[in-house]
Amino acid sequence: MANSSRAPGRSRRLRAALVVSAAVGLLATAGAVVLPGSASAASTLGASAAERGRYFGTAVAVSRLNDSAYTTILNREFNQVTAENEMKIDALQPNQGQFNYGNADRLVQHARSQGMLVRGHTLAWHSQQPGWMQNMSGTTLRNAMLNHVTQVATHFRGQIEWWDVVNEAFQDGSSGARRDSNLQRTGNDWIEAAFRAARQADPNADLCYNDYNIDNWNDAKTQAVYRMVQDFKSRGVPIDCVGLQSHFTGGSNYPSNYRTTLSSFAALGVDVHITELDIRNAPTDAYRNVVNDCLAVARCKGITVWGIRDSDSWRSSENPLLFNGSGQKKPAYDAVLAALNNGTAPPTGNPTTPPPGAGCTATVTPGQVWGDRYNTSVTVSGASTWSVVVAITAPQKISSTWSGNPTWDSSGNVMTMRSNGSGNTFGFTTMMNGNSSARPQIRSCTAG
Repeated sequence: MANSSRAPGRSRRLRAALVVSAAVGLLATAGAVVLPGSASAASTLGASAAERGRYFGTAVAVSRLNDSAYTTILNREFNQVTAENEMKIDALQPNQGQFNYGNADRLVQHARSQGMLVRGHTLAWHSQQPGWMQNMSGTTLRNAMLNHVTQVATHFRGQIEWWDVVNEAFQDGSSGARRDSNLQRTGNDWIEAAFRAARQADPNADLCYNDYNIDNWNDAKTQAVYRMVQDFKSRGVPIDCVGLQSHFTGGSNYPSNYRTTLSSFAALGVDVHITELDIRNAPTDAYRNVVNDCLAVARCKGITVWGIRDSDSWRSSENPLLFNGSGQKKPAYDAVLAALNNGTAPPTGNPTTPPPGAGCTATVTPGQVWGDRYNTSVTVSGASTWSVVVAITAPQKISSTWSGNPTWDSSGNVMTMRSNGSGNTFGFTTMMNGNSSARPQIRSCTAG
């Protein structure tokens, strides 16, 4: 990584912060949930995520910190926060050269007092610009943008874990082109310039690019962002992470190749974050799948839902969050917590190469999808003989397999596939049986 200007030991501080937040979350709860076949499990989202080296966060509006029901859930459940609007350009610099940090400072202070990590959102964006910036162009706008990045990142230096340096710079559709914004018209290098300014101002924060509709690996927009990150890494532009907003319209909008997207970005040497998750009508399967996909990718650092209660959501009529308007947990909450508690901590070192005798790694590649069924292939690395445990969500059923020897548990929904000498890739076909959103999950890979 071309981050020689960064102070050492930052990842150790992140791990320490997650351990502290896990302890805070566990102490704040009245006991723990016991799951079948497991030891005592964490009973809040943040505590469970922290036990797995990750965060589970939420977007916060400072105006709601006066709502005791809101802050009770916030302080109990989450170990990371993102300012919903208080760190956007129009909020922090309403008049040129006049910075207003009051609400943002209050949010950061509340989060840090609760042991929560903070995501800065966002330093450079074509939207929510104050009027004075909207009226600028060319070199004048470029300099004003860089000054904003520098001033804001410097003000919060040491308090922010991740910065969304640039937000939503690519357009939707099949072109894969940059969005035609006033910032883009200052020159195609404006994103790179913003990242370099942010690194200079806050060298210990991770710097992220954040966007929506980059969830499906096959989409032109996803591929365009991938190529930009690939280019930045090859040229030493300081970028540490990619944020997927994942504003899904329902279970059918959750792409079957979502995990491929996460792992493909991670393979470039950047972390991945799910930064603004909300799903229309909060289907349990889609929420569970998102969590499982993040847990399956070692460099997926965590998940942020965009709001706490449905009534707090920008999509409130769609009921897309984990708590209803009264603050009660919804079935999607239970699905998320169970998925977190069933997950494992990411490996240290190179996540794709386990040490000798430690086991193996199984990587899922989504295959052909038909109206009533879909294919999946799994590639095993780290061992020449192996057994992989795959779980299917009922009422889905595996109808056929290839290149391995399968056995089944009594439910018929958990398959153990063993190597049969035909290579390190096996596959299977799954019948949807009315459930089109769930996808197979790898539970374990064992060498030998």
